[in-house]
Amino acid sequence: MNLEKTLKRLDQTRDESVSRLSELLKFKSISTNSKYKIDCISTAKWLVNELNTIGFNASLRETTGNPMVVAHTTKSKGDFLFYGHYDVQPVDPLKEWEDDPFEPKIKSISGEKVIVARGASDDKGQLMTFIEACRAINYVNNSFPINLSILLEGEEETSSPSLVPFLKKNTSELKCKYALVCDTGMWDKKTPSITCSLRGMLSEEISIKGPNRDLHSGIYGGVVNNPLKVMSDLLSNLHDKNGKVDIPYFYNGVEAVSKELKKSGKT
Repeated sequence: MNLEKTLKRLDQTRDESVSRLSELLKFKSISTNSKYKIDCISTAKWLVNELNTIGFNASLRETTGNPMVVAHTTKSKGDFLFYGHYDVQPVDPLKEWEDDPFEPKIKSISGEKVIVARGASDDKGQLMTFIEACRAINYVNNSFPINLSILLEGEEETSSPSLVPFLKKNTSELKCKYALVCDTGMWDKKTPSITCSLRGMLSEEISIKGPNRDLHSGIYGGVVNNPLKVMSDLLSNLHDKNGKVDIPYFYNGVEAVSKELKKSGKT
């Protein structure tokens, strides 16, 4: 692959890339409200068309929710899988926006030109950056240097209810050696970063029961457990003073952060 010519091509077509991103940002692909179901489908169809245009074999895949977009560079199993999502968060409260969130504007903020619109950074901006890179690579080299698959979903902002069932159903097609997720940020505005892990979220519902009738505080206070105190003790002991989760076996199966990775965060 000729990297120098590819980067030059990206510079030459920068305005066209921004124009395509702006077109994508105009879709009201809000997944948290079924009112925008048609908008989500239209967004997915637009992405399928773009991917087919630049050399992928792309298709729209139905789910019980919003459709998936799946694309491959070849019919063989991919070495790499790129993941992104085309749905966005709601725009409420709308009055807090200076402009229409679905009418992209290029503004100067702190001396930098930025695109302001819902989804510009989560995640339409990131996924289009990747797609535009693929567009330039195929244009310059007339081929892709790797076997690549792309999976774009439309329900990430609603905890991806259709993603796991879809992956289980299409495991053989989407199986890969490496997965790329461009849904994170940069170290700062001038320093790119390779994010290799994220913290997860675990939700539980806990019920603590106490006496089934009123008790005299002067006689029973301090002897009988107060559910409120038990709950506060429980919450205060979830983490140690350094923020580490202090629950037995919680880190079983979690790989330790390497010295190299820790060092990279300090440089």
